[in-house]
Amino acid sequence: MVKLNTIFFGTPDIAVPFLELTHQFTNVQLVVTQADRPRGRGMEISACPVKKRAQELGLPVLSPEKLKDSFDEISSIPFDVGIVVAYGKIFRPNFIALPKLGLINVHFSLLPYLRGAAPVQQALIQGYTQTGVSTFWINEGMDDGPLFLQKKLDINPQDNAKTLFEKLTALGLDALKETISQLEQGRIVRTPQQGTPTLAPMLQKEDALLRPAQLSAQELHNRARGLACGPKPKVPFLHNGQTEWLQIFQTEPVSLADNRPAGTVLSIERGNGILVKCKEDAVWLKEVQPAGKKPMTGEAFANGRQLKMGEIVFVEK
Repeated sequence: MVKLNTIFFGTPDIAVPFLELTHQFTNVQLVVTQADRPRGRGMEISACPVKKRAQELGLPVLSPEKLKDSFDEISSIPFDVGIVVAYGKIFRPNFIALPKLGLINVHFSLLPYLRGAAPVQQALIQGYTQTGVSTFWINEGMDDGPLFLQKKLDINPQDNAKTLFEKLTALGLDALKETISQLEQGRIVRTPQQGTPTLAPMLQKEDALLRPAQLSAQELHNRARGLACGPKPKVPFLHNGQTEWLQIFQTEPVSLADNRPAGTVLSIERGNGILVKCKEDAVWLKEVQPAGKKPMTGEAFANGRQLKMGEIVFVEK
């Protein structure tokens, strides 16, 4: 069977295995990434992960500051389909019309649910119990093009953004492989999305404010799960008048009737961590990572900061 000619569009780490699969099963004519940016502690100008991997694979790469600046070069390359994974740029109609079949995007949700830039994190924050992967045809709207296929995944109560990204990456690779195989066989599927759309906007600093007075234990647990991945936004943790920025990797909500104010440290226990009163019930902070430190148990963090039962923690403003 003749392989498809493709152009791959992607930028961050999560897109790298999809580039590798596309390279394995199609003839990649070009890889397009976002422009080189300052990265790392030294903020030196460097290539994104997809560009680095493409160069290692010996594939031609374009990294335009603006996609429109490369239209002539990209339009000169005949290709059957564009594969898009976390590219981070909007495609104008003239780009969408370039490939013979169209542009296929791999999106980490069951569209039309969780359209937007952060479907994995928002699935957790919004309390979804099931999500999945969609491959769909890009059009001029935001993640609203017709579907090619979908694969479902149940969300484990203890999943956080890191574990859910890992599971969805594996599922997404299966979905893309199946999509490529069907396209090679001439099976072109364009199924309109059905249902009332929901949104998954990019996380902002405001999303990292864990306000126990406003959130139930389950809501705080869900928010912490959604934030447990990537460099930011981190959670501001207030104690003794000082704010410290944390990643919170593991929490556990518990049913608890207590009349003390939300944000109160109710208990510090080995094996459980720090128990914090919420608007409803309470939540254990079981594993955290202070800025510049390694992950540690909640108990170790509490001991190092000399947290005391009865202290009010977290930022409420």
